[in-house]
Amino acid sequence: MSNSSIEIFTSKDGQTEIQVRFDNETVWINQYQLEDLFQTERSAISKHISNIYRSKELAKDSTCAKIAQVQIEGNRTIKRQINSYNLDLIIAVGYRVNSKRGTEFRIWANRILKQYLINGFVINESRLKQQYEQLKQLQKTVKILGDIINQKNLSSTESIELLKIISDYSYALDILDRYDYQTLEINNISANTIYQLSYDEAIYQISIVKKAYGNSELFGREKDKSFRSSISTIYQTFDGIDLYPSIEEKAANLLYLITKNHSFTDGNKRIAAFIFLYFLDKNKILFDQSGNKRIRDNTLVALTLMIAVSKTEEKDTMIKVVVSLINKNN
Repeated sequence: MSNSSIEIFTSKDGQTEIQVRFDNETVWINQYQLEDLFQTERSAISKHISNIYRSKELAKDSTCAKIAQVQIEGNRTIKRQINSYNLDLIIAVGYRVNSKRGTEFRIWANRILKQYLINGFVINESRLKQQYEQLKQLQKTVKILGDIINQKNLSSTESIELLKIISDYSYALDILDRYDYQTLEINNISANTIYQLSYDEAIYQISIVKKAYGNSELFGREKDKSFRSSISTIYQTFDGIDLYPSIEEKAANLLYLITKNHSFTDGNKRIAAFIFLYFLDKNKILFDQSGNKRIRDNTLVALTLMIAVSKTEEKDTMIKVVVSLINKNN
């Protein structure tokens, strides 16, 4: 699976609840969660893991990954890399501690993994690739149209129709071209924000959305403090200067962080898209001077999904794409 998602494992006795990350067709839990799962001291678990790797029963590079976790400590936002382990390693440790809880977790995890695969959890990525290919095809088509204009004497009506197509999609094609050649830049942006979004205000707005669109009790339930961190991050400064000075840059980073941080048990993408729109609206740039949406519904869906499946190292490019689609050119 190219997407990652969070599921909640609850033991049969109800005494243990663990947030489990599903990614790359397996499950991942961190070193602290292993202790909770097996109800064993961390030192014993660490010893078992070392023995597993030393005996080459499992390869460390394929069963262990460092996953970033953001935490708020006082006035500081702390980002730490914590070891997480996949299902193969979890099962191997479970055999060594002879834990019934481990067997319970393995059965649960395999059932959930099967559901994800059956439901086609990778469809979103396929759809995004299809949309991108359609845009690339449009780009090729317009180039063909340009060749036709150069090679054929067209009637006035034919010329008008061809030029209208090129004019209507020229900005989108230009973004694609700059994306291909890695020359996207942030420009035509607005001044500083006129409305500062607070964590409490965002949570209140999510509660309103839940009444209208939340189809489960888990919708909008925070798993950690990463949502608070997402809000505070867009207002970070260095030497008194905003790291993200414009409305568009703050909005783009807000959409990215909420989508990628998986701060909620359910509804992460919907919440990310809603807060993004709410922020634009409060800062008076959701609509252009003619009253039209700066970003269309299908574009918002595509952007949110594109961010969800993107790699961490692609963040800067994702931000530039979002800004390009909500700046003053739209």
